[in-house]
Amino acid sequence: MIVNGTARTASLPSNAHPRPEAPERDASQGILRKPRGDPDPSITAPPITFPFSAIVGQDEMRRALMIAAVDPSVGGVLVFGDRGTGKSTAIRGLAALLPPMRAVVGCPYSCDPGKPAGECPHCSGRSDARKSYLAPVPVVDLPLGATEDRVVGALDLERALTRGEKAFEPGLLARANRGFLYIDEVNLLDDHLVDLLLDVAASGINTVEREGLSVRHPAKFVLVGSGNPEEGELRPQLLDRFGLAVEVTTPTDLPTRIDVVRRRDAYERDPAGFCAGYAKADRALQKRLTAARARLTGLDMPDATLEAAARLCLALGTDGLRGELTLMRTARALAAYEGADTVGIDHLRQVAPSALRHRLRRNPLDESGSTARVARAVTEVLGS
Repeated sequence: MIVNGTARTASLPSNAHPRPEAPERDASQGILRKPRGDPDPSITAPPITFPFSAIVGQDEMRRALMIAAVDPSVGGVLVFGDRGTGKSTAIRGLAALLPPMRAVVGCPYSCDPGKPAGECPHCSGRSDARKSYLAPVPVVDLPLGATEDRVVGALDLERALTRGEKAFEPGLLARANRGFLYIDEVNLLDDHLVDLLLDVAASGINTVEREGLSVRHPAKFVLVGSGNPEEGELRPQLLDRFGLAVEVTTPTDLPTRIDVVRRRDAYERDPAGFCAGYAKADRALQKRLTAARARLTGLDMPDATLEAAARLCLALGTDGLRGELTLMRTARALAAYEGADTVGIDHLRQVAPSALRHRLRRNPLDESGSTARVARAVTEVLGS
């Protein structure tokens, strides 16, 4: 049985996790680094990735991902569009762009040593659990064939059979904590798994009950799903749970297509040299994202802007209030990224399509599509 976001008391045996390998000390920086060993294939953190600043076009997708990185409470990003349009490349490039994070040594959930242990069964009540190492921001791929146990965690059968002990084996959600969980072809994933992932992403806590074990652990991540609408659509109830939805298309103008191919070819022939050419742009973008995170909580949301957001959602007939909340958070994150002192109408105008297009009811009398409907409402309510 899986229960997410509940308040049930959970306990975990002190021997629930394998003993971690002793960390190595970096004398030059005085910190602990993750011990050497076989890389975890589910965590994509290659030494070199295609630079985020080198991506050509796809402005709405890049902006949505940066907004989610500034404020994960926006609720994840859904990217629908053609294959081979840079969806996974953008996600990995953004994660590589973010500063390395400090994580607790031996903790399977990569907890932040500078914050209280909270729901972590590994760090709670341990005075020796605050040694840290530098780790890249994780990007965890969730394959279509993944089982529920693989995603949320399960009983460690090997330990149960060899030692007769009940122990929890963390799943993909544990590895994605403080990073990104990427689902390619999310529209082909079982609905109950999508619903489960959205529940955990919203609450930040994964609760698992298996064979007498009851475990709660942190699972704060940015959920990013991508897919091709020609292969199937998500149910409206699931669509509404994603914070942002963007559409990507294959470039149709010749110069852009040539530029994309040229850059990709240059990267594959000399990854290090290509990345060096965009290192300055990536560092500048990294500084903007870091500054935006620090500025976010202090930004003012004027009543006029909040009223405009509510009027826009009312004009579009969105169900519930999730549209207003997401629109407000997205506009605030964009304002923080742009260095503004307050959230204005222009910020609402920029993010309205990605925050609202997937929340509209189908209108059989309007064949223009949800993006065009949002654009018309923005013009009528907010002005051009």
